[in-house]
Amino acid sequence: MVTLDMAFVERRFPALDPRDFVYFDNAGGSLVLEGVAARVQDYLTTSSVQHGASYAKSRIASGRFFEARESVARLVNAKDPDDIIMGPSTSALLRTLSVMLSGRFAPGDEIIVSQVEHEANIGAWLLHEKSGVNIKVWPVDKGTLELRTQTLAGLLTDRTKLVCVNHVSNILGTINPIREFADVVHAHGAKICVDGVAYAPHRLIDVQAFDADYYVFSFYKAYGPHHAALIARRDDLRDLPGINHFFVSEDEIPYKFQPGNANYELSYGCIGISDYLIELAKHHTSAEDHEREYLAHAFGLIAAHEQILSARLLEYLKSVPGVRIIGDERADAGVRVPTISFVVEDQDSRAIVEHIDRFGIGIRYGDFYARRLIEALGLEKQNGVVRVSMAHYNTEEEVDRLIGHFETVLPRGVS
Repeated sequence: MVTLDMAFVERRFPALDPRDFVYFDNAGGSLVLEGVAARVQDYLTTSSVQHGASYAKSRIASGRFFEARESVARLVNAKDPDDIIMGPSTSALLRTLSVMLSGRFAPGDEIIVSQVEHEANIGAWLLHEKSGVNIKVWPVDKGTLELRTQTLAGLLTDRTKLVCVNHVSNILGTINPIREFADVVHAHGAKICVDGVAYAPHRLIDVQAFDADYYVFSFYKAYGPHHAALIARRDDLRDLPGINHFFVSEDEIPYKFQPGNANYELSYGCIGISDYLIELAKHHTSAEDHEREYLAHAFGLIAAHEQILSARLLEYLKSVPGVRIIGDERADAGVRVPTISFVVEDQDSRAIVEHIDRFGIGIRYGDFYARRLIEALGLEKQNGVVRVSMAHYNTEEEVDRLIGHFETVLPRGVS
């Protein structure tokens, strides 16, 4: 198995020079690639003019924005760049989608939301309760903390219009079988909306393989700028009413869903994500591949390295009396990403994290906007969970450093 060249990776993330802080809050927001920042700067300093004009500079700027949507479409394997709606965040885009779909819901219709969602993929849909739509909760299995397909199937009826679920929980770290869910949802004539925020930094998105009707994620969780994308099928988007100015044609996709349009420079910066992944793959293989194969190879390298990090931390946590891992205890990259949450019996999660703060290591405590899950698990009195969320630019040495400091605050290390 090819080992990830950490020196190569490190050079692509300016925040790691010098490497004097341990970034273990990556599920909240990843480090930004040098190539992303360079593209943002280049756009702002060489082509920051208004789009849609006939003069040459405007045509260049417009072309760069379209180039960005093409790059994102290839990254997620969308059929068409017009399937990509760019926006400021996943939360904002889910609210936008909720407005877009409002005409498809009638009183008595049903929307199913999973219990393990970030509030972005719950709150946006609760708004429809005012119009008589029934919101049904898809509960997590309290024993395994998994979302079960069988449970979902039992909730679906002929009035179900939409099912909302994450690809990976930002607390549990579990990878959900989205295609399996989608097949069950589509068999009932409903659509599925997937929050891919916690999946995107760790695995290659393939919206066609997932068969998700709506897939949304944020670039700032995946080594890019504070920007996001919603992916949907163009035929579906054509049938949805626009939310832009009245004179914007219904055929102007995705513009009719982007009032004021998207942020141009951040969109252009997103190209740097694919640039890096392809470069990463090429650095580790001599094979001549197509772009999609390079992307798959890069994420294979990322997953393998992250599994090593997860295994190191999980094995330690399982050895400590009183520690309860909130999520699957296996490090298997096919099961989870390296977002690892836990609580300690009779200890406040905040106190643990604030102890670690002193050592130049960034971890976090709380509900991470998945408050309904934390409340369902009865963990709010402990200030939620302690979360260590790693990325492929983290190292085994950094995990060992964290474990060393955990030893001074977790039960085995406290006399």
